[in-house]
Amino acid sequence: MTYEEKILTYLAENYRKSRKDTGNNKTNRRTQVKPEKLYKKYNANEGDFEEISKLNQAVEGLSRKGFITAETETFGTQLKCIYMTDEKIKDIEHYLTDKFGYTPKDMKLQKLKELVERYQNASSICKKECAVLAEYIESRKIPKNIDELDDILKAVAFIEKNREDLYIREVSMKVYGDSKFFEEETLQPVCSMLRKYSCRSFEDELLDEILLDFHISKDPQKLCIKGNAIINISGKEADISGFLNGIEFLASDLANISSVKIIAREFMTIENRTSYLRYHADNVVTFYLGGYANRYQRDFIKMVYASNPDIVYRHFGDIDAGGFWIHHNLCEVTGVKFALFAMSVKELQNKEYALCLHKLTDNDRSRLQELKKMDIYAEVINYMLEHDTKLEQEIVSLTLAK
Repeated sequence: MTYEEKILTYLAENYRKSRKDTGNNKTNRRTQVKPEKLYKKYNANEGDFEEISKLNQAVEGLSRKGFITAETETFGTQLKCIYMTDEKIKDIEHYLTDKFGYTPKDMKLQKLKELVERYQNASSICKKECAVLAEYIESRKIPKNIDELDDILKAVAFIEKNREDLYIREVSMKVYGDSKFFEEETLQPVCSMLRKYSCRSFEDELLDEILLDFHISKDPQKLCIKGNAIINISGKEADISGFLNGIEFLASDLANISSVKIIAREFMTIENRTSYLRYHADNVVTFYLGGYANRYQRDFIKMVYASNPDIVYRHFGDIDAGGFWIHHNLCEVTGVKFALFAMSVKELQNKEYALCLHKLTDNDRSRLQELKKMDIYAEVINYMLEHDTKLEQEIVSLTLAK
């Protein structure tokens, strides 16, 4: 930017952000900018004389155009403050537009109105977001993401209505005609908007996992199970007990599975992959979660429970806020009452694990407060809070495997 563009842009933006723009100002304070805001070394001894001269010349030229006035030192030529001629705001914006390609606020508001008209009936989430944008228009405010809003709402409208299993790059092709645009440009804001209007919890969940709710995934989703079990798929029985480290199959195969027979006393979900790989026990079938249960894992667990309602169901995870919230969510989304495994005070007091204990963060303490009200967690969480401690499960699974 030249100093001419810098000065006028700064003043025009400040004017449009002020109450003068809406006519609600109670005082008539002049729109202004200090020279050091434009060149931070303006008043410093080591300031570049050439830069200072360029700034002074720009101020002089804009003063002749009637766009600004300037206050200088009583005895000297150094600038003290630069003031916009407020009644010239439209002329200034036109000048910025013609010379520098600037987009005035009124043009941005018009763009916002057009976006609301285009997307308010595109989907339920778009409708809710457009109601928020309408309030922006009413109060003459511009959202920070206005330049990417069209691309965001376009994707949200498509995703919310999607019923087809798709990968992210396929979504990008369908929405933008470009396989990488979604992942590289709009993935984060789109997922943020989808989460904003979702009624479920996202504790410890990656931002883009919300896409799984709409049949969209980054890579093929895999389900991992290990132990003595028979899976009835496409009318055939697959005995997986011979696979010592278990099997992985794509979530797309779920539609072909009619039942899962557990030939063991227990079915256990395990939070972390290392613990899933490490833990082996007779009469236990283990299932890898990797965090909060996604919809494919949820549906598979429901199928297991429907086929095996009388066995014991346990969950093994980290002894921290995330681990307990994952367990709580697991029980909620599957309807299965999973008992806790190796997630008690006993593990926290075990001297073998002493070097692996960590102190709680402020965020940990905050997230534990709600959990401690639930009877199933009360004892261990009160101990954690009192002794300022937590423990990851990998050391526990390693010990149990010995």
